[in-house]
Amino acid sequence: MTNAAIAHARLRNSRLVGPPLATAADVVRWFGAVQSQDVPGALWALRQRMPSDTTMADVGAAFDDGRIVRTHVMRPTWHFLAPEDLRWMERLTSPRVHRQNASLQRRLGIPDEVLDGAIEAFRTALGGGRALTRAELRTRLADAGLDVTDPLATTVLGIHAELESVICNGPRRGRQFTFMLVDDRIPAAPELRQDDALRELVVRYFTSHGPALVHDMSWWSGLTVSDVRRGIVLAADAVECRTIDGKDYWAAAGGFSSPELQRPFVRLLSNYDEYLGSYTDYSPIFDESLPKARSVSDVLGVHIVVRDGFVVGGWRRALRDGSATVTITLLLPLTPAERAALDDEVAAYERFLGVPVEVRFVA
Repeated sequence: MTNAAIAHARLRNSRLVGPPLATAADVVRWFGAVQSQDVPGALWALRQRMPSDTTMADVGAAFDDGRIVRTHVMRPTWHFLAPEDLRWMERLTSPRVHRQNASLQRRLGIPDEVLDGAIEAFRTALGGGRALTRAELRTRLADAGLDVTDPLATTVLGIHAELESVICNGPRRGRQFTFMLVDDRIPAAPELRQDDALRELVVRYFTSHGPALVHDMSWWSGLTVSDVRRGIVLAADAVECRTIDGKDYWAAAGGFSSPELQRPFVRLLSNYDEYLGSYTDYSPIFDESLPKARSVSDVLGVHIVVRDGFVVGGWRRALRDGSATVTITLLLPLTPAERAALDDEVAAYERFLGVPVEVRFVA
């Protein structure tokens, strides 16, 4: 199996190729979690797996309405989740994220008992279905006697409350994000036993991201390599392994087959798109003519241009009220047909945004 075959299988399994998923919740549920610290980019990533007439307003409404939710889970960064997945996924992955968060807690001199007090302050401030901005919550924490003089203290207390499934993002208020109590935002859902949760996450990852390595899922989920390997044993009936160039790749049963791409295939992907940002080994998606670009971080300062599944350039966006600019840098030349496919992709992005998009190319 070649790098191209791996890349093409990932395109299909990540749903960039093939039938679209109907809703934003379907996309998030398919992946298990979708990285979302860059919300406009994450909304575009969801749209690229959905019907072509879906707009940014449509996907944003799914977030504001609570059909998808946003919180810190797995690694200490933001992710979109399906609502029914939040509690079991937090229970599975939060212990290791708590340990990572603890280093900042110690640096700020926040004792453990303050974390418990903050939980109660969040419950009091947000009770009754209230949605408050970060600034409003900081004021409430201060009123409750908590020292949040350093803005990072609010971050530490907030992430702790998120990892305990106490708070998550609520609907946006203009351009600001709000927070709500999880129990007000998300209906109760059946609990999963630890082994069932681990199996479920392993199946979701290798179904949507495979072919991938054990270390890839360990990095993506924040779980240990041993945890992932145990999850693979639990999911033995749902995943399969192939050794390629001395590396053991895993995918869902049947997940190694490559789709027939409709060429030319050119996409403008967000920098944290699950196709790009979910692995430790990025070599399968870099063109061999780019020997120095062996990690997405080489071009992660921008969003990514992909041709036939391979990184060939980057792009930046500037969003303004009523217009947008897309600036594209190509690391490799495109054929006239590929440039036309890139124009089509820009047009799709313009329809998604609902505003005119000016395109600029730079050397």
